[in-house]
Amino acid sequence: MMDEKEIKENIREQIKQYPAILYMKGTPQFPQCGFSSRVVDILKRVGQPFAYINILQEPEIRQHLPQVSNWPTFPQLFINGELVGGCDVIEELDQEGELAGLFDGLVWPDAEEDA
Repeated sequence: MMDEKEIKENIREQIKQYPAILYMKGTPQFPQCGFSSRVVDILKRVGQPFAYINILQEPEIRQHLPQVSNWPTFPQLFINGELVGGCDVIEELDQEGELAGLFDGLVWPDAEEDA
């Protein structure tokens, strides 16, 4: 069992490891709350890849992520190591046409780079 410090460090590593990561309730295929579902729909429409963590299967992350991010609710989207926000913020960015641009230039760790 990891202690609180290790859990928070693990969360920070996940946020660094993935260019875009969504902490959500459920999975992109089967979201378990309306807010997570709306964010997944927006991200699918934007057409950019994103990693996800199902916080319903990760109670330690669900408990400690709000302290790491200073954001109390889920889902939470991080791009390039920075918290973008939750459902309302993502909907607003999408409506203003700014969300897709946040994905520009992201490099996935296992993606092959063109020589």
